Amino acid sequence: MKIVIVGAVAGGASAAARARRLDEDAEIILIERGAEPSYANCGLPYYVGGQIESRDKLLVAPAAHLRQRHALDVRTRQEVTAIDRTGKSVAVKNLESGEVYDETYDRLIVSTGASPLRPPIPGIEGPNVLGLRDLADVDRMHEHVTSGNCRRAVIVGAGFIGIEVAENLVRRGIDVTVVELANQILPPWDEEMVRPLEAHLRDQGVTLRLGDSAEAFAECSTSDGKLTVKLKSGEELRADFAAVCIGVRPESKLALDAGIECGPRGGIVTNDFLQTSDPNIYAVGDVAQVKDFVTSEPTQIPLAGPANRQGRIAADHIFGRNSRYRGTQGTAVVGIFGKTAAMTGHSEKLLRRDSRPYEKIYIHPNDHAGYYPGATQMTLKLLFDPDVGRIWGAQAVGTNGVDKRIDVIAMAMHAGMTVYDLEEAELCYAPQYGSAKDAVNMAGFVASGLLRGDHPHVHLSELTTESESGEHVLLDVRTEQEFANGHLNNAQNIPLEALRNRISELPKDCRIISYCQVGQRGYMATRLLQRKGFDAANLSGGYQLVQKSGNLLNT
Repeated sequence: MKIVIVGAVAGGASAAARARRLDEDAEIILIERGAEPSYANCGLPYYVGGQIESRDKLLVAPAAHLRQRHALDVRTRQEVTAIDRTGKSVAVKNLESGEVYDETYDRLIVSTGASPLRPPIPGIEGPNVLGLRDLADVDRMHEHVTSGNCRRAVIVGAGFIGIEVAENLVRRGIDVTVVELANQILPPWDEEMVRPLEAHLRDQGVTLRLGDSAEAFAECSTSDGKLTVKLKSGEELRADFAAVCIGVRPESKLALDAGIECGPRGGIVTNDFLQTSDPNIYAVGDVAQVKDFVTSEPTQIPLAGPANRQGRIAADHIFGRNSRYRGTQGTAVVGIFGKTAAMTGHSEKLLRRDSRPYEKIYIHPNDHAGYYPGATQMTLKLLFDPDVGRIWGAQAVGTNGVDKRIDVIAMAMHAGMTVYDLEEAELCYAPQYGSAKDAVNMAGFVASGLLRGDHPHVHLSELTTESESGEHVLLDVRTEQEFANGHLNNAQNIPLEALRNRISELPKDCRIISYCQVGQRGYMATRLLQRKGFDAANLSGGYQLVQKSGNLLNT
């Protein structure tokens, strides 16, 4: 068996190593146009910021390692320029010598990845407009930030990479402005979940220009910087360099030119075994169009974990193993100056786009027992099917323990579990690690209570700025001091402890919407009122969600 792998890094290198473990006699050729076959893409921003001090630490599996340990034929600085499917060969160009030759294959794995989007903005090819995809990019950016005369930078794009670059440039003492076309950072998340992170970025000195975009880059030479970034809004930003981090597109031209089927977003269409429309050719990693785990629809989500699994599965299938790729779930995490945002599955905006029925709940649990020192609060949002409780997705934002809870929910989704199963999940507990009722259990309790009818609730988006025409009464069941510190417009304050004695103050001919700080007291008030014959519901997420989302319903 002769296997040729085009592109290394995560998917290609994983496929090569797995193939060797499955067949000691196979001829395995790994062709990579870069100087290194396997490096840590996700570590690039942290090398720029000095968190990773040595560039060598980015090299996950150097060429010599792959040759010696796995007996692979590793060819760096060589590029596959064409695929001949009929002759089962590829054309290869040596980028050092210019030599061009053909290499035959029995099976071909395409792992060419995705390239950063570089729209035709005037000046984008200038020397001070950088990207961050590979080691050559990181070397250029590292040189800029360590030159000693870099004071200002503009980052275009507030996705994963943009935010990570922003954090690391600030750590270098550089003034950073982030420009993002969407009206929020981290567009895959739902808007209300990332508002606290935007405030946190501003607290760290990062300037945000949301709902705006770069229209031109102009080289200059002034005391304010070497570059002028002109925005659609008319604002002009001076900087020493700009980093364009606005997304990626699959590098699928090689496959497309060979007549291999590609999807509408450019990804190479694959089946569950990662085979393309040519059964002798596989595609893995960011270049591949795969199945969405939640909906089974075609999708492309560029993440390192899925790329590694895909490489392994492709190698398995080549050697007769019945490995299948179950789909990409979109489980992701990002750190922002000590805060963490994590998600899995579908966001509310995606569920809305697809017209998929859903319900949602918010909770604000501590990462560990509140009585143990150092407890920090997170906000967790759970999205699920309103009929059977199947979990569509989850998002969490906080300081500690966020990744753990999203990982647990991701596994529950993968196992086909429902919100009712989250109630019963037995998770490890000690006061410094969690609570006897873990955040995951609490999310299950609230979601299941909603579906059983024990915990009716309304969402902030369902409320108008005023309680008009007697449609509902807003009941604030927090203490008088909490109420005085801020409350929803036209809310009536009856603390929970006084509610039984003052229940006659509430009308029975309209709905009572109770709320507290995080939802627990509001839930207790709702249950009490229901038992007394009232039409009652709890405000999901409580007053804290109002504050965190920047909603103007409060006074």
